[in-house]
Amino acid sequence: MNKVPMTVAGEKSLREELEQLKGTARPRVIAAIAEAREHGDLKENAEYHAAREEQGFIEGRIQEIEGKLSGAQVIDVTKLPKTGKVIFGVTVELLHLENDEQVTYRIVGEDEADIKAGRISVTSPIARALIGREEGDVALVRTPGGNVEYEIESVEHL
Repeated sequence: MNKVPMTVAGEKSLREELEQLKGTARPRVIAAIAEAREHGDLKENAEYHAAREEQGFIEGRIQEIEGKLSGAQVIDVTKLPKTGKVIFGVTVELLHLENDEQVTYRIVGEDEADIKAGRISVTSPIARALIGREEGDVALVRTPGGNVEYEIESVEHL
């Protein structure tokens, strides 16, 4: 099984969700099923069917998170030497060379990506173009709308 890179924050977030599902959501839905059973005929009991469906979603998500955590390679970028190179977990400040717009991205695992929060997946075209480059380098990113050039202004290990 291939290890999937994950940041410390990504692992923490998944562990918190797992704890909430196991400690709060699972017992709540089990209680709802027990209460619905007390109401009699299960074939026509909408609360029972809704609770069973929710239980299926919760159990599926628990299995999914446990699978992700078991295959995760947690990388703490703050413990890695600061070389100025773009690697997994760093935060990069880029300058769009065509319009002089500055953007900042953190390179994270696929499950942690959220473009609105400035987190891009390590497998995204931008991240793939940046990995291995250094501060001051120009990276060419191939996008569906054409090629875009970014200058790497800074690389931070946050």
